[in-house]
Amino acid sequence: MPACTPAVAALCDNSKEIFLDVCKLLLTYADNILRNPDLEKYRSIRIDSPTFSTKLLPVNGAVECLFEMGFEEADTHLVFPKSASVEHLKAIRESIAAERDQRLHRGQSVHLTASAENRTSSIQSSSLPPVQPSSLTSSKDFLVKLQSNFRHVLLYENPGLQEKARSSIPCGRLSSAAEQKLKMAKEVDSECKLGKEDFLVLELLSWFKNDFFSWVDSLPCGHCGGKTLNSGSLSPTADDLHWGANRVEDHQCQSCQLSTRFPRYNNPEKLLETRRGRCGEWANCFTLCCRALGLEARYVWDSTDHVWTEIYSVSQRRWLHCDSCENICDKPLLYEVGWGKKLSYILAFSKDQVIDVTWRYSCKHSEVLSRRTSVPEAWLLHTIIGLNATRQQSLSADRKRELSERLIVELVEFISPKTPKPGELGGRISGSLGWRIARGEAGNADTRTTKQDAGFVFTPTEKERDDKLLHVFYNATKDQYCRVSNDSEVIHGWDGCVWNKESVFRKVENDWQMVYIARTEGSSTGQISWKFDFAQTKLTIKSVSIRASSQTFHSGKVCWRLQSGSITAEFFGDGSVQSFQSLNSSSELMVTAQLSGGDGDASWQHSQVFRQSLKETGEPSFEVLIYLQNM
Repeated sequence: MPACTPAVAALCDNSKEIFLDVCKLLLTYADNILRNPDLEKYRSIRIDSPTFSTKLLPVNGAVECLFEMGFEEADTHLVFPKSASVEHLKAIRESIAAERDQRLHRGQSVHLTASAENRTSSIQSSSLPPVQPSSLTSSKDFLVKLQSNFRHVLLYENPGLQEKARSSIPCGRLSSAAEQKLKMAKEVDSECKLGKEDFLVLELLSWFKNDFFSWVDSLPCGHCGGKTLNSGSLSPTADDLHWGANRVEDHQCQSCQLSTRFPRYNNPEKLLETRRGRCGEWANCFTLCCRALGLEARYVWDSTDHVWTEIYSVSQRRWLHCDSCENICDKPLLYEVGWGKKLSYILAFSKDQVIDVTWRYSCKHSEVLSRRTSVPEAWLLHTIIGLNATRQQSLSADRKRELSERLIVELVEFISPKTPKPGELGGRISGSLGWRIARGEAGNADTRTTKQDAGFVFTPTEKERDDKLLHVFYNATKDQYCRVSNDSEVIHGWDGCVWNKESVFRKVENDWQMVYIARTEGSSTGQISWKFDFAQTKLTIKSVSIRASSQTFHSGKVCWRLQSGSITAEFFGDGSVQSFQSLNSSSELMVTAQLSGGDGDASWQHSQVFRQSLKETGEPSFEVLIYLQNM
């Protein structure tokens, strides 16, 4: 019997079922060439074909056997060149056939033993062509990642696990809040096309970020409670592995030197209990919570080391980007524009399909395409098609049609021009400053000191022009603006109406039940401003009434400033209403808060604007009334 080569030996280590399935393909390739040595079609195998990408590429030893036979890689094909030895091909073929026969006859898996390795072989290892380094290695790794994520999302469909998630979620409170906000939206706009689920997504994001999950840079010492530093890895226990924690971080205490273990759990059921981690744990658990509430959700994997969630909006007929770490919805350009990420591959995984959604998250498609060098584009496309075809075999014709129609809408979105929105311009806020800087996600050119690009500008609506009044206020607890003068239009997110922000973010203190805007950690100053512009109308500013709240600790300072044309005036941020009458009939107004000062490591926290209790809901933290007049 011909002896095993290294590749055939590796092939033998697979299960009997996989081994026999692959043997059938390999022997077919070999026999076609042996029977028809002059036919070119049998000498070429497409590496982006579904058969190759799903049946051969993932199997240990399969592609290596083809290389041992004499195949060589050529762009999108493996080719058996005319110069290759047919006799050598025949010898490898007989070795594979012998191992197959042995398994079939014995009815059990056959593994290569030490004695078999040492048998005198008619095929000397020295005469074998070396296994060629090629893109197939990266393709194989890429496929493993695709298959792993595609299998993982099926966990979210477990009814028992969904019920466990619902027991942790204040479903009634979130549902009621969503209904109330939908009602308010329809009162403002009778033609509002949003649905309850759109507001439920926002409520779920806020609850998950502010009340449920916590971020971990390093754990406090389990012995003395002191500060720790991540000093490497520890071996996972059987229980760690049971919950998918193949990695366990070693957090060494800087005081007592004892070690605190931080298993990186990958099972969402365990994460419902631990409720902590970094973006991997956040997206994993949040996606489960979305499915538990009946929202169609996808787990999104970014090859530049981030993960998040997408949720399908039935009312809007599109997928919404949702990052639970940042409490952000529908800001897909955040990573490329705000964080400065160099994107390449972004894949979304649901129970029914996997989709390459890279183009939703980029406005620089040509740059992204130049970085997509890990696998051939044709291979990736055919692999995704193959994975989806397998997963969707049991789906109804109606469901398949629905998925196809959604994909068409997505493809149109992908190729449509994109312009960054105000909420997509800032750097990352989750994680420590050092961690964000180390990952290059603190913002383009480090947003601790760099100004954001131009953002939102208040311009008068037709109603506000008619009424000659623009009245807007912000509530910190609800994290929303209300444009009273425009039929109480609601705008969510503290930076949704901001013109410019420098080194500031919204901080929620769950232990003290407080919320406020402060400087980012490590920054000496911070600034936030709002802009009002009436230049395109025949109106100018008659007077302004403004109320702002700020609070300082130790040597912290907050300077409030109003600028209109050539007039600049400072005012107090003590919550009182202050009026400005003589503004020289200007058509533009800028309101700015500058944060500075503070003592020690927590100096960034010693100057705050819009500090408010999470238990308060009525009092505005910031309010501006602008009375207008004809030119």
